[in-house]
Amino acid sequence: MKTGILGGTFNPVHIGHLILAEEAREKLKLDRVIFVPTCIPPHKQNGDIAAAVDRYRMVKDAIRGNRHFCASDIEIRRRGRSYTIDTLRQLKKKYPRDEMYFITGSDLLRYLKEWKDLREVIRMVKFVVATRPGYPLAKIPAYIKTVQTRAVDVSAFEIRQRIKKGQSFRYLLPEAVYAYIIKRKLYV
Repeated sequence: MKTGILGGTFNPVHIGHLILAEEAREKLKLDRVIFVPTCIPPHKQNGDIAAAVDRYRMVKDAIRGNRHFCASDIEIRRRGRSYTIDTLRQLKKKYPRDEMYFITGSDLLRYLKEWKDLREVIRMVKFVVATRPGYPLAKIPAYIKTVQTRAVDVSAFEIRQRIKKGQSFRYLLPEAVYAYIIKRKLYV
């Protein structure tokens, strides 16, 4: 089985994440994509991050109805800082026969040299970088496969800022996620 792994803060999950996952799934002919929300992201300030359980629930709501998508709470259950290598080790144990594709956006390339045990990550999975508006794919290491995805200029940061300013954010994410944010009064 070909499994894509899409990790991230998903703070909140939005249509850009879903489009990236679906296009990567189609173009790479993946059987499934596992969304893995981080518990505590190693490269971000934690002041504006919703609780991990809320981010996980929003991901589950966002992907409901897509039989190719599933969510994993392994990083949340592990607690603490979330490192890709630890997650991959766990997923390899759970799915030992799967061919794994680690999918990330081009915005994360700037942190690549800081990744914990990057060489082992590269040995364990096919590393795939998807395009993202404002983050051109330049100087990409040879071990990284690129996949061109639809340019959707939306970010979780922008959504959080719109919420704080009382501006509309409704159509930047799935309706179920919008309702969850309103109900739980997140990011205000």
